[in-house]
Amino acid sequence: MTLSFTPLHSTFVARSSPVDLSTMEDPQALAQVRDGMDKYGVLVFNNQKFTGSEQIAFAKRLDGQIHAKTGARALGQNRFGNEALTDISNVAASGDILDENDRRRLYGLGNQLWHTDASFENPRGRYSMLMAYVLPPASPNTQFADTRTAYDRLEPELKQRLLGLQVHHTIAHSRQTLGFEFSPEEAALLPGAVHPLVLELPRTRRRALYLASHAAKIIGWTVPEGRLLIRELEERATQAELVYSHQWQLGDLVIWDNRATMHRGRPFADRQHRRELRRVTTLDIESPAAAAAA
Repeated sequence: MTLSFTPLHSTFVARSSPVDLSTMEDPQALAQVRDGMDKYGVLVFNNQKFTGSEQIAFAKRLDGQIHAKTGARALGQNRFGNEALTDISNVAASGDILDENDRRRLYGLGNQLWHTDASFENPRGRYSMLMAYVLPPASPNTQFADTRTAYDRLEPELKQRLLGLQVHHTIAHSRQTLGFEFSPEEAALLPGAVHPLVLELPRTRRRALYLASHAAKIIGWTVPEGRLLIRELEERATQAELVYSHQWQLGDLVIWDNRATMHRGRPFADRQHRRELRRVTTLDIESPAAAAAA
């Protein structure tokens, strides 16, 4: 099998030629997907027919170990009973649309902030794979920002200043900016993690900014100074020419590299219409081929 990729943006993002990922087991085909991720950072696959378990199985074949310590677990187990399959929806365990003041709905509003999945864990997230199962009549887009090109465009003096800086990421920070409060018991489950502000991707040696809404503070800096720099870098990385908006269709699976991109969902009439997307995220532990082979 030979895959081809059609660019959807001038600096990143591509659409794959038709393929059924649920049955993809050929090592060469999986390697082509990894190569496409190295080049584009975001890949779009149309007309997929995953079940939840098949989506998890594909993620393991492609990239190894699965992230299951989601921030939402602090609120209780999701309706699938498996945190490896993240429920990006407005649906309660009963099957009804979430009430306006349901804590899971209020927590989920944080997905409209620019963020990188699982940056608040160690090891951090690598690939996220989001599948559209149910869409509303006017489906909201998901936007992606190219943090590799954003880093490339920084002034040399600023690049030098950023190297070596470490940032504390916590999902509690991003939710608290929206007024969401965790109980002491819930907060204890979300200590966060520290990661470099600039990542060097091991397979390509390209550098990328690693920040967004979970980034709470720069280690060794005062909180105001650190947050001002984080905000400035996020603004640079989300300029219009560095952003791609994906218009969802049923059966779309979008894979992105959290180390090379930021993303955010856009609002919709979530009290009137159901929307069900399911995400699997892998951990940044080894080279993808080695992890998948293991």
